[in-house]
Amino acid sequence: MNSFAEIITTIKKYDKIIILRHQNPDPDALGSQAGLATTIRQAFPNKKVLIGGNNTEGLKWLSTVQEVTDADYKDALVIVTDTANQPRIDDQRFGDGAFLIKIDHHPNDDAYGDQLFVNTNASSSSEIIADLIDSSDELQLTKDVAYYLYAGIVGDTGRFLYPATTQHTMEVGGKFIALGVDTAAINNKMNEITLQQAKLQGNLFDILQIDESGAAYAVIDLPLMKKLGINQEQANSVVSTPGRLKEVRSWMEAVQKDDGTFRMHLRSQGPIINELAKKHDGGGHPLASGATAKSLDEVKQMFEELKKIVTDYTKSEK
Repeated sequence: MNSFAEIITTIKKYDKIIILRHQNPDPDALGSQAGLATTIRQAFPNKKVLIGGNNTEGLKWLSTVQEVTDADYKDALVIVTDTANQPRIDDQRFGDGAFLIKIDHHPNDDAYGDQLFVNTNASSSSEIIADLIDSSDELQLTKDVAYYLYAGIVGDTGRFLYPATTQHTMEVGGKFIALGVDTAAINNKMNEITLQQAKLQGNLFDILQIDESGAAYAVIDLPLMKKLGINQEQANSVVSTPGRLKEVRSWMEAVQKDDGTFRMHLRSQGPIINELAKKHDGGGHPLASGATAKSLDEVKQMFEELKKIVTDYTKSEK
C-alpha cells in the first residue's frame, strides 16, 4: 500500500485529474469524490479536475457530475474513491488514463490501481480524504471541502451510530463543525423522505419475514413500487429500517430491478455477512454489504444462508 505522501506527489504531477466512485453512489461515494476534487482545485487552480459517473436523483443536493470525454482521459490521473472492485466503478473508462489511484475503506479484495491506499478501520472514504488533507502542506480543509466530507461520514456511520465510528471519526467531525459546516442542515436533508417512501416504510413491516434466529428479509418488488409510486433508488431509503426491531439481528432487502433481478442489501448487528454477499456477485463491509440475486429463488436461497450465519453466530456467543 502507498503512503499519503506518495499519493500527493502523484497528484502534483498531473495537469488533468478525473475522480470517480462507485455505481449507485451513496453520500460517502459522492462526499469523498467531491471533497477530494474541491480540495485539489483550491490548492492547484491551474489543474483541470473533473468528477465523473452518473447523477443520483435523490442526492443531487450533495453533488452532481460533469461531462467527461474520451479526450479528457488522455494523459490524465484517474482517482477512484470508495469502490472496492473494478466492475462497480461508475465509468468503465477508468483504465484509459495515464495513472490510476484507488482510495477506499472496504476490504481490499480487488487491489487495482498503480497506487492504492486502503484503510478498513476508517469509518468511510470521506474520513480517509480528511486524513489525506491533514497530512499535506498543499491541500487544505476548508468549509466547502468539509461540507462534502461531513455528509460522507454521516452517511456511512448511520449518523455516528454504526460500530465503524471511532474516536478519530468524532475528532474529524469536530473539525468540520469548527469550520462552520451547517451539520444540522445536512442531517435534516439526509433524513428527509417523501410521503411515498414513508408509506413504503409502513409496508415494510407488513412484508418483513423474521425467522426465530433473528434473520429477516423483505422483497420490494416492481408491483409494490408501482403501487406506492416510488422507484428503485427511492426504495433504498428503507434499508436500515428493520434494524430498529428488537427481534432482528441481520437482514436482507431485495429490491427488484426492471430486468427482474434483485439488488440485495444486507445489513447486520453482529453476524458477518459480507462473505455471503461475495457468493452472490457482491461484497462490502462485514456488517453492510450488497449483492445481486437473479431470481426470487436465489433471494430465498440467500435467506436460508443468512439464517445459518445468524444461528451459528448466536451459538458462538453462548
